Amino acid sequence: MGQRRRFTLEFKLQAVQLLEAGQRPAAEIARELGVPRTRLYKWQQQVRRDGGGAFPGSGRQPAPAAELVRLQRELARVTEERDILKKAATYFARESR
Repeated sequence: MGQRRRFTLEFKLQAVQLLEAGQRPAAEIARELGVPRTRLYKWQQQVRRDGGGAFPGSGRQPAPAAELVRLQRELARVTEERDILKKAATYFARESR
C-alpha cells in the first residue's frame, strides 16, 4: 500500500475555488489535480460548513463527545487526588502538634 497523500491548506482552498467557479466539470478538475472527484466535493462541503476554519489539521480530529468523556474522567481523577492530599495534610498537621 502506498503512502497517504497530504494536501496543503492552500491547495485545498484553490481546488474548491476552481470547483465553485463552474468553468469546468469537476471530473476534469479532479483529473488535472490528481485527486478523486469525491474528495473535491468533500473539501467543498467542509469549506461551506466551516468557512475559514476548514481543514484544521492532519489526521482525524477527536469527536467532541469522546473528548468530553475523557476530560470528565480526568477531572474526576484529579478531584480524587486533591481530596486525598487534603486529608493527608490535615492528618499530618494534627500529628505534628
